[in-house]
Amino acid sequence: MGVDSGLPDFRGNEGFWKAYPPIKKLGLDFADMANPKWFSINLSLAWAFYGHRLNLYRDTTPHDGFRILLDLVKTKNDNYFIFTSNVDGQFQKAGFAQDKIYEVHGSIHHLQCTKNCKNKIWEAKDEYIEVDMEKFEAINIPLCENCGAIARPNILMFGDFSWNHKRATKQESKYNKWIKQNKNKKIAIIEIGAGKDIPTIRNEGNLLSKKYTNTKLIRINPRDFEVDKNGIGLAIGGLDGLREILK
Repeated sequence: MGVDSGLPDFRGNEGFWKAYPPIKKLGLDFADMANPKWFSINLSLAWAFYGHRLNLYRDTTPHDGFRILLDLVKTKNDNYFIFTSNVDGQFQKAGFAQDKIYEVHGSIHHLQCTKNCKNKIWEAKDEYIEVDMEKFEAINIPLCENCGAIARPNILMFGDFSWNHKRATKQESKYNKWIKQNKNKKIAIIEIGAGKDIPTIRNEGNLLSKKYTNTKLIRINPRDFEVDKNGIGLAIGGLDGLREILK
């Protein structure tokens, strides 16, 4: 979904390095950078990476596919739920209800203390991270509003044992309640751009479409569009795919 809004495609090193040439010079890939260790060993690099992304996501306007989806769910009495691994907050910005979104990997628009001093998560709305893109260093570093320690994004990273999942767990509870309430109804799963490298979203779609016979999985993906005989696979991008199935 994000790529059609002009956001970088982090699938594969070339797309990632195109967005972050300084990281290419360091020989690091996305999995290397999306690691909490940088908040201990190279704080300015860690916040250059996440600070730039935070600024980018704030400045991005959700593409027309979000409106198409929003119009669709309105015709279904707003009976929907967003299950997303995106951390960019674009669904909220596009007008989807906050209490109908489960961000399984957290949100870059929320922060937590690296010391987890009070098990608290707070919004990053008052933080602006200035980044020197030549040196790829953060000029300023967010601090915990409680104890003054270093703050970090409330995002699940690779090898991350300190992620505060309290906010995501509340979202998960609402999502599971919605599934339980609708398990006997006809459910359409519109899966958009879910890859295989981190298969969280694909696994959920596959599971639900197999578990409930009244569920149809529509997989929109320009590369990994394969589905079983009960699903529909479209080898196309997110925005174009939504236009095709809903025109």
